[in-house]
Amino acid sequence: MPTHESPHDAREIAESFGVDADRYDRTRPSYPSGVVEAVLAALSGGSGVGGGAGVGDAPGVVEVVDVGCGTGIVARQFRDAGCRVLGVEPDPRMAEFTREGGIPVEVARFEEWEAAGRRFDAVVCGQAWHWIDPDAGAARAAGVLRPGGVLAIFWNAARVVGEVGERFDQVYRGLLPGAPGKGAGTFGGDYSPLGDRAVAGVKTTAAFEEPIRLRFPWERVYQRDEWLDLLPTTGLFTRMPRELLARVLDEVGATIDSVGGELTVSYTCETVIARRGAA
Repeated sequence: MPTHESPHDAREIAESFGVDADRYDRTRPSYPSGVVEAVLAALSGGSGVGGGAGVGDAPGVVEVVDVGCGTGIVARQFRDAGCRVLGVEPDPRMAEFTREGGIPVEVARFEEWEAAGRRFDAVVCGQAWHWIDPDAGAARAAGVLRPGGVLAIFWNAARVVGEVGERFDQVYRGLLPGAPGKGAGTFGGDYSPLGDRAVAGVKTTAAFEEPIRLRFPWERVYQRDEWLDLLPTTGLFTRMPRELLARVLDEVGATIDSVGGELTVSYTCETVIARRGAA
């Protein structure tokens, strides 16, 4: 989990994930289907934050901007739900990967992105809003959303349960003494402070109705090699010297082997949804 007081200032981390876009896309998890359903329900009047879906140039088609779209994990989920998606991504390597999957992407930091008069039904952001200035990002979202449109921000927070999680912490403390927080090296910990920051940014605009907070718990069982494949895609590891990375992966792998070769990871998808007012 990012612990920088202003994580959006840590550009060297924010723009490092494209170093291995194939691995990122292969290993990073998607988001619970309930997140997509909640966004579409908000647009159609559900959850008490409704608007009007499909009010763009193509009636019935929800037009979505995926902020910090990365390799298109979120974008594909919304496309598969029938939406028309445009990605905005600062890393040209990630943007090219997403384009190859058939989703258009414009290369820019969202705070500086020019919509050129276009308006959208939803602005969504998975696992990336902490790399965006929360006030400027919310203001830019308000400026490109149609009245009744929805801003949805969400993160998967991982927690390795049981004894193996404690042993991972021992590995990280031993090899990465300066690494922040429990579960260093994974997108773990409590993401609710990031949700708090996102809500505060939304409120500075005075353009949105009261945001709602949702949490979607889910679990996944990882085999040893699956987890070791995932770890190098996280912010702590993307810029780590190869020799140190190899040592960390060796010790993490040995820990998983010692408990039978697999581990259960508990995820919580922390979600903020806010509806654009009519004014």
